[in-house]
Amino acid sequence: MEYPAMKKTQGDFHLTVEGGDFTDSEILVMMGENGTGKTTFCKLLAGAIAPDNGQQIPKLNISMKPQKIAPKFPGTVRQLFFKKIRAAFLHPQFQTDVVKPLKIDNIIDQEVQTLSGGELQRVAIVLALGVPADIYLIDEPSAYLDSEQRIVCSKVIRRFILHAKKTAFIVEHDFIMATYLADRVIVFDGQPSKDSYARSPESLLTGCNKFLKNLNVTFRRDPNSFRPRVNKLDSQMDKEQKSSDSSGDIWRGF
Repeated sequence: MEYPAMKKTQGDFHLTVEGGDFTDSEILVMMGENGTGKTTFCKLLAGAIAPDNGQQIPKLNISMKPQKIAPKFPGTVRQLFFKKIRAAFLHPQFQTDVVKPLKIDNIIDQEVQTLSGGELQRVAIVLALGVPADIYLIDEPSAYLDSEQRIVCSKVIRRFILHAKKTAFIVEHDFIMATYLADRVIVFDGQPSKDSYARSPESLLTGCNKFLKNLNVTFRRDPNSFRPRVNKLDSQMDKEQKSSDSSGDIWRGF
């Protein structure tokens, strides 16, 4: 499947999107600085806003988890799920893959409007994944979650997309979570809040290299814990990684 090249102007901000393709059972993660149009791109795909010049976007069956979550529902989490995603919520596979790992049972009878930020985030993820769709647009799923919850959330999204044979476009600022989720990446570059360019989807390795190069950042892997570590700018390791590979593979230590 494909999406077309698009342009969108909002006030002083201008976004140019290269056309791209995607497949079933694939997760594409959008990487870029704040203000480079990642959420705008999601809204274009979802049909929430229209491209410039009246361009028509192919109609897609989409479920979207927004960046900002406003708890307006006057009832419990259980009542919300029964109203919005009853069939999915009652399905045993959905319970096993999504509801139980996110520990929704702990808050199922709480009032939605009394939930914390992290609890609301988990509820919003369940709601988004519970809507039958071909494409899932998930904007910042790690927001308000602690490190352990982010790992669980990543596993839940990846398992669901693979089992359901769907496609997900995800905006994620947690670099570790983004690299765990992504099959391919869409890199956003340019001047934040002014002029931005969304590249076509590319491999995780080349996309992360491009993104980190834009930020002038290199990574290394800790020899004991194997966790990634950011090299201090202009440190010996930072200089070595930048100078040792003419291809600019500054992500190779990750």
